[in-house]
Amino acid sequence: MDYRSIFRDGLFAGRHAVVTGGGSGIGRCTAHELAALGAAVALVGRKRERLEAVAGEIADAGAARPTVHACDIRLEDEVERTVGDILAAHPRIDALVNNAGGQFSAPLKDITQKGWETVVRTNLTGGFLMARECFRRSMESGGGAIVNIIADMWQSMPGMGHSGAARAGMLNFTMTAAVEWAYAGVRVNAVAPGWIASSGMATYPVAMRPRLQAMWRQVPLKRLGTESEVSAAIVFLLSEAASFISGSCLRVDGAVPNARSSWPLPDHDRSQPYYGFPLETPPDFLRRDGGGV
Repeated sequence: MDYRSIFRDGLFAGRHAVVTGGGSGIGRCTAHELAALGAAVALVGRKRERLEAVAGEIADAGAARPTVHACDIRLEDEVERTVGDILAAHPRIDALVNNAGGQFSAPLKDITQKGWETVVRTNLTGGFLMARECFRRSMESGGGAIVNIIADMWQSMPGMGHSGAARAGMLNFTMTAAVEWAYAGVRVNAVAPGWIASSGMATYPVAMRPRLQAMWRQVPLKRLGTESEVSAAIVFLLSEAASFISGSCLRVDGAVPNARSSWPLPDHDRSQPYYGFPLETPPDFLRRDGGGV
């Protein structure tokens, strides 16, 4: 089935895009949309089998089959090798979607140094290394656009303090890179997804599910977001329509950070989700009556 993108056909024809964390969730969805819009995509992730599966899906949908590159973005030598391999398969890198990340739920007092550093290396250091190498090896001479995927961390992240610290760092890196790399015609922005009904939700412990199931009640739009809604924000920032946008962060969160305990959030069903990705399947435990999220 074709991706039902809101963007025009062929928007990224002739362009080459790297998507990290492309084997699942938002990365998978974004890779599908970019490929459907004509981009030649390079998928990066730790598990080659997942990347190969997504590459097959994209080819089956009628787009060019992406190249696949297994990499642990936390390791500098692997990132350097991987970007070299990408440039051996693609003439240049026009776009980088810095999506790879991960965390686990724990209160600060229970996080070990190893656990802290693992999450920070995944969500901050790895993104820096990928952006730096893409810039050094291609974008400094040819220009391009980078979108870093962070998170809704504006009012703290209780239970995920390591991730919140790393994501806040990634936002500052985004703003700094937007200034330092502007001379090369490189734009750097961020997208901050809020509570998205992505496959990643299914990886959290079962004990967390009641809390995850109830999150929509704290959203002014009274639902969770979709992978397609995040992908659309990423695609916009990579597009020529965002040519004068750099150093910014686009929140995709249903206004959660703006809600206040002093203001009631009445239930409603006026906000309808956008599903552009035909293979998008929210975890079953997140579905409410009527099948929505």
